[in-house]
Amino acid sequence: MDIVLIILGLIFMVMGFLGCLLPALPGPPLSYVGLLLLHFSPKYDFSPRFLILFAAITIVVTVMDNILPVWTARQSGGSRRGVWGSVIGLAAGLFVFPPWGIIFGPFVGAVIGELSTGIGTEKALRSGFSTFLGFLFGVVLKLAASGLMFWYFIKMIIIT
Repeated sequence: MDIVLIILGLIFMVMGFLGCLLPALPGPPLSYVGLLLLHFSPKYDFSPRFLILFAAITIVVTVMDNILPVWTARQSGGSRRGVWGSVIGLAAGLFVFPPWGIIFGPFVGAVIGELSTGIGTEKALRSGFSTFLGFLFGVVLKLAASGLMFWYFIKMIIIT
């Protein structure tokens, strides 16, 4: 049973890490499920305090990831279309120009989304860059949280 839970946990960890870059997968929640799967194995045990702490981190990071692009877009006078353009740009960038599309796709998508509202080019670029920064910061937060959970997962397997 340990082997099955470890393999399932590892699959969730990898999916969680990929979910930090792919908008369709919720990265940190999947990584947290990987930790829980390892915890449910009779051989490995995380403390309740550890599990609660990482549940809180997962919730905060997930909420921040959804709020940051909208907040930064609003701070620069951007619109919801810029935020959606950023998400669509990421998805398109993954297929059109990998791996650089992951970086430039959200910016281009945000600018196109802002231009579709009829605002000027300068304001669209400023808003698009702002939205992109919020999106990028959210991705970095997700990568940090999922990476930390992945590290504890591997550490627990190696030590025990």
